[in-house]
Amino acid sequence: MPTTGRCSECGNPLAADGGCPICALKRALALSGQDSEAQVIEQAGDCIGRYKLLEKIGEGGYGVVYMAEQAEPIRRRVALKIVKLGMDTRQVIARFEAERQALALMDHPSIAKVLDAGATDTGRPYFVMELVRGIRITDYCDQHKLATRERLDLFIRVCHAVQHAHQKGIIHRDLKPSNVLVTELDGVAAPKVIDFGIAKATSQQLLTDKTVFTAFQQFIGTPAYMSPEQAGISGSDVDTRSDIYALGVLLYELLTSHVPFESKELLQAGFDQMWRLIREQEPPRPSTRLRTLPREDLTTVARHQRTEPPKLIHLVRGDLDWIVMKCLEKDRRRRYETASGLAHDIARHLDDEPVTAAGPSALYRLGKFMRRYRQGLLVALSLALLLMAGFVWQTVRVRRMERQARILAKFLENSLTGVRSSVAAGRDTTLLKEVVDQVSTRAESELKDWPAAQASVRLAMGFLYVDTENYPRAQTNFLNALETYERLYGRENPGVAAATFGLGFVSLKQGSFQDAEQKAGRAVATGTSALGSNHTLVGHSLNCLAAALEAQNKLDEAEAACRQALAIGRGVQDEEALMVANSLSTLGRVLLRQGRLVEAANVLDEAVTLRKRISGPSHPQTAELLKLLATALERQGRVEEAVLVLREARRTVTANTNAAPR
Repeated sequence: MPTTGRCSECGNPLAADGGCPICALKRALALSGQDSEAQVIEQAGDCIGRYKLLEKIGEGGYGVVYMAEQAEPIRRRVALKIVKLGMDTRQVIARFEAERQALALMDHPSIAKVLDAGATDTGRPYFVMELVRGIRITDYCDQHKLATRERLDLFIRVCHAVQHAHQKGIIHRDLKPSNVLVTELDGVAAPKVIDFGIAKATSQQLLTDKTVFTAFQQFIGTPAYMSPEQAGISGSDVDTRSDIYALGVLLYELLTSHVPFESKELLQAGFDQMWRLIREQEPPRPSTRLRTLPREDLTTVARHQRTEPPKLIHLVRGDLDWIVMKCLEKDRRRRYETASGLAHDIARHLDDEPVTAAGPSALYRLGKFMRRYRQGLLVALSLALLLMAGFVWQTVRVRRMERQARILAKFLENSLTGVRSSVAAGRDTTLLKEVVDQVSTRAESELKDWPAAQASVRLAMGFLYVDTENYPRAQTNFLNALETYERLYGRENPGVAAATFGLGFVSLKQGSFQDAEQKAGRAVATGTSALGSNHTLVGHSLNCLAAALEAQNKLDEAEAACRQALAIGRGVQDEEALMVANSLSTLGRVLLRQGRLVEAANVLDEAVTLRKRISGPSHPQTAELLKLLATALERQGRVEEAVLVLREARRTVTANTNAAPR
């Protein structure tokens, strides 16, 4: 009776006598001094089953792909993939069978279909799949000079194919341009995802009867497209979001013709450094990569997308930056949950709708809304600040403060009754000033028995008066709050830090830079003592200090304060966007004044993007940042880009002027 066992060395089927023909052949050839590969390797003209090999068309780490011809039951040309000689170990055969089973599970027009499977006479497995006569997606886009929008349309179809695989419980784990080919059907580009050779089952579907283990410190995938979790010690802790990361790299390459981390640099770095770069280093945003390319390279990239360099940078900056960087998040929980979610966000961008990648909060959507409905916006934002400011005054006297917080909340609720209907009437800043004055007056009488709550309202009123540029009243409210906090709780508490910061900010706005430096410095020290060095209040105080130092030409000190505030803002969960934007703005000015033009342009570009997200494209601060960015570009000789940015700044100023309430 023929045995059904497998060889313990290579995993191939045993012969009827219990021996392994593959191992026996290798031993015989080794003893005779002959080259085993030369003796057994397939050649054009050989037949495997009912398929005649025509030519080798591809080769991977463990498999060789041939174009083959099938004569029956139908005549057609196919792609036949077979395990390479010498690679037919138990582990490789298991992966090969997994790919065969993975393809059999899927039925999607953008995934190459599996047609047949079998094994050679020596037991080496093969499978036959649809022959895809296409080229790499990146090469196709460049050769056909597809515009950015056309590339995005094509990429969306790739996302849908990957989503289909994920729904079948399959992770590709090696998505890259050579595994996404584009052919043409009736003159229309048709992408095809191929090579699921290192796919992993995510469901309980059994892909193969052999368990595949990833060896210690063995990579599965291509480093330049590999997710951080895939680049771990074992690379086994992956899920569908690893493919989302790879799709982000592919989109990055379609937009910039470069990958976030160049393959050559990764391979030269060695394993440990490569692992660290992939897992820890943040790549530049696509628009930043484009902006820092040599002029000739940028011109070539733009020409491939049928546009000019400044326009290409403008197209990529903003939504596409956010979409790509969401895919490339180190923490996979912050990436898109699904490939279809990524595709839908790109579709929203193409339809000029808000994208979900804009940030962890609703600020970006508010910015989109602001372009259409400006009436009452200042009031809405200011009242939101009023409600949030009540949380600044935290002290160790918890029970008493909880009681006062309830009183304060009731007071604010009564004070703001009827505001919503007035906002709808379009009274804008006039209404805001009236509300602030009324609340300030009522706080004197209605909260006289609750000094801590009264101080909190004073603090909130101070920031609202700053918002309406009534600096004398802002200063009065901050001083009253500071006096109350010091009397109740001493000099080292959050309320004192917040009020001192407010006074420093008023001095900064009034041009008293030495006084602003002194007060902001005290706010930093007090806030650090009361709240810790990484608290957001400390970060905002550092930004105020940096601006005061920059105004006095103390550029090195200003840069240090900016970078410290930037670190605090980016270290906060869900990122403190306003703090980061302010830090980047001041840092950009400092770098520009120091003559560090390339660095200044990159920082200001990021500041513009973030400020648009927070305040919208028509905000005056957006216009000022655009002007600074144009200056940095012009001084580098990048005149065309500078002109484009300056025009955007002028449009921003015009839009802001036209939209201002009369």
